[in-house]
Amino acid sequence: MLKRIHLAAALVASGASFVIPPSFVAKAAAADLPTASAALGLRPVQSDVEFEKPDTEAAAKCTVEKLSENDWTGFLVVAADGRRLRRFADTNGDREIDLWCYYDNGVEVYRDIDADFNRKADQYRWMGTNGIRWGLDSNEDGKVDSWKSISAEEVSAELIAAIAAKDARRFERLLVSERELSSLKLGTELNTKINDSRTLALREFDRFCTQQTAIDANSRWIHFAASRPGIVPSGTLGSSADLTVYENAVAMFDSKGTNGQLSVGTLIQSDSAWRLIGLPQIAGADAGIADGSGFFFSGSSLAMADRASSSLLTADIQKLVTDLEKIDLALRNATPATAAKLHEQRTDCLEGIIAASEPSQRSGWVRQLVDTVGVAVQENTFPRGVERLKGLSSKLRADETDLKAYVDFQVISSEYAERLQKVESQKDFPIVQEWWLKSLETFVNDHEKTIEAAQAMLQLGLSKEFEDDNKAATQWYSRVASSYRGTEAGNKAAGAVLRLESVGREIPLKGTTLDNKAFDLARLRGKPVVIHYWATWCEPCKQDMKLLRDLQARYQRAGLQIIGINVDGVKNDAVKFVNEAKIAWPTLFAEGGLDSSPLATSLGVQTLPTMLLVDAKGKVVRHNIAASQLDDEIDAMIRAAK
Repeated sequence: MLKRIHLAAALVASGASFVIPPSFVAKAAAADLPTASAALGLRPVQSDVEFEKPDTEAAAKCTVEKLSENDWTGFLVVAADGRRLRRFADTNGDREIDLWCYYDNGVEVYRDIDADFNRKADQYRWMGTNGIRWGLDSNEDGKVDSWKSISAEEVSAELIAAIAAKDARRFERLLVSERELSSLKLGTELNTKINDSRTLALREFDRFCTQQTAIDANSRWIHFAASRPGIVPSGTLGSSADLTVYENAVAMFDSKGTNGQLSVGTLIQSDSAWRLIGLPQIAGADAGIADGSGFFFSGSSLAMADRASSSLLTADIQKLVTDLEKIDLALRNATPATAAKLHEQRTDCLEGIIAASEPSQRSGWVRQLVDTVGVAVQENTFPRGVERLKGLSSKLRADETDLKAYVDFQVISSEYAERLQKVESQKDFPIVQEWWLKSLETFVNDHEKTIEAAQAMLQLGLSKEFEDDNKAATQWYSRVASSYRGTEAGNKAAGAVLRLESVGREIPLKGTTLDNKAFDLARLRGKPVVIHYWATWCEPCKQDMKLLRDLQARYQRAGLQIIGINVDGVKNDAVKFVNEAKIAWPTLFAEGGLDSSPLATSLGVQTLPTMLLVDAKGKVVRHNIAASQLDDEIDAMIRAAK
């Protein structure tokens, strides 16, 4: 049995720093810990962070503990029930706090980081239930200068805030920059067209704010609405790369109890950030948004769908969306006793929106409902969550096959989590696992050719790997590889087949190291090699590194080479860990994390840690090997080669 952990790719983020009194910094970095009251008195640099603030009675029961994780020093503030409230860390060993983390209900939701270690803020990062924004502050004045990461929803919220404050600078940082335009590899015509729209927006923003009357200083963002995003394919008007866009997006807002709609227009994706390309428009009281024509897809079927969706934000739906936001706010501070009732209300609200929506809008609302209920079930805060998901599935139309597959896959995933929560003894685990695997097989039969069926088969293949039944695992992976050729799941499955059939064969492995050097496994011919897939969020991987360091020293004469392959979502997290842990061997990295990094996909790696052993001839000896087995295997391999 493979002794590994199965984890989804984790979004590991970095944020910004915080200037605090020198006396407090010294105290925090030294053995003398600050009081809980002093630590809880600190606040994030950015004011719009939703985080847990215990009242006086609860704060009096909080404790401060020394921090000991990731080779960091510092301290934690912990609530009476053991829940984390704050984490303040010195991450580089200079005895100065440079990482400030804030939590909500035990989940980290925001970080301030002093990334250049000069005790001044230079980055701000929202996470968890607070979104995905990642702001950079180049002049360290406490204000975001640019967004490294921001979702389309958050762009629309920032846009409302910029108009409400008549803040041209805040608006400008939402627009695509000239540098980003250049990196998108658009043709000259598209590049010029977007740049002209951007220039006009910058020039006219102040006038727009003055002339519009719908949004004032008290207005607040409620919701983002758009039909599915589209792809402007490579080759369009001379472009040399695909471009992902939203057309005719809408931001809903509340102004003194009156709901309104703002036409955000077209958004384009640049790396992990969405950008505006032009000036917004205020919708008329009784009309849809402008004329619905798109920047890229005017006259196309997608533009027609967008025109339809933009006019469907009826008063009834707007009221339900407003109610939905109120429930979401209440859930942030809900106790276990009140959370279940709020989740029921939230589900009722979303089902009302779904019932009132036209087909072009239904999918987005259904997926939102499914995703949030699934999370609530996993957190054990919604006892009737699975029942509600099953009810939603039964209401879907016969022609909504893809949507039904999405819902039904979450149903069995949520029920699996629920059953695991109820396991009382070790002997019950095989029973739950058997139910899970049978449910996956039934799902595959019921939802053939859907992408969720591919995910189910990947899980089935993985389960057979855990059972050391490589033949059955290969059959599942091969089925995905042939039926979903060219998709992410298909490529991952094809890589898994290659890995499972690699013993006695050479495998192609090329990439770029963290320090931007080219790597080719073929160049290590003549030396035994251990390939180690890892991530900073995988604790067993870190334990393996200690053993790998010892093995490399022990088999130095044999020339043993260790090659790390990092699958973190953020490169800087890997760089930081490698530097702090003083990892001497080469570490490869490619964007995409465990789910979609080409380094993970090429060999179908789904779990961590995963290790392969390659002999001096460049042929794989073991395609899945535990760290505890390496010593004997390497010794036997070297003896056999003599």
